[in-house]
Order: sequence, then structure tokens, then C-alpha cells
Amino acid sequence: MSRVSRREVADVIAEYAIKAKNLKHFSRETAAYLLDEGRVGELDPILRDVQDIWARKGYVNAIAVGARPLSDTSLSDVRSKVRALYPNAKHIKVISQTDPNLIGGVRIELANRQLDLSVRSKLNKFKQLSTKGE
Repeated sequence: MSRVSRREVADVIAEYAIKAKNLKHFSRETAAYLLDEGRVGELDPILRDVQDIWARKGYVNAIAVGARPLSDTSLSDVRSKVRALYPNAKHIKVISQTDPNLIGGVRIELANRQLDLSVRSKLNKFKQLSTKGE
């Protein structure tokens, strides 16, 4: 019997997770499957695939990382940026996290991309532009 591809596993997880009545039970079953099949090492790529599948179905999850907890206005701005990337999204969920290593601004993490709107990123871009003319 051939091994089920990572993408096929992600397709099943994505479909069932949207419909699952008891996510805790479903999560345990999924974890058990991954353990039994020796695929725990694939968890991160599987989760990225699941988020990508959800995004194509209109359910977008984003993690907004700031130096401090984000205000409601900042979270609304993040939703607007995500909406611009996924104009057909039916539902956008933004999870706020903090990273004290950020100077300021925000980093938006999505399934297969990252928008770095942090101060450090902007300073690095400015530095690159200013050294090109030398």
C-alpha cells in the first residue's frame, strides 16, 4: 500500500476541521494519526497546507505580531491588508501575538507568506536603497 501524500492528508484535515463539531476530539484523532504513521515531523508543512486550502475556500487565518499588544485600530488595519491579499475571503481571523524583539510596526504571518511591516524591515529597506547609490 502506498503512503498518502502530505497534500492529501492536508486536504482531509482541512475539510474535516471546517465541519468538525468537536475540534478537541478531531485534533486528538489527527495527532494520533500523525504519531501512528510516523509523520509528526511533517506537522508544520501540513498545517501550512491546511491554511492554504482554507484560504482558497475563503477562510483566512493571520497572525499579527507586534512589539506590544495590538490596538483594535491596528487589528482592523491588519484585516484590511489581509482582505487586500484575499479579496474573496468569507472569514478573516487575526490572532495577535507579541514579540519584544520587534522595534515597532507589525509582522503579518499567513499560510504561505509573510508581510513584514516592522520598523526594522523598513529601516533595512532604507539602508539598502541608500547604499545602492554609493
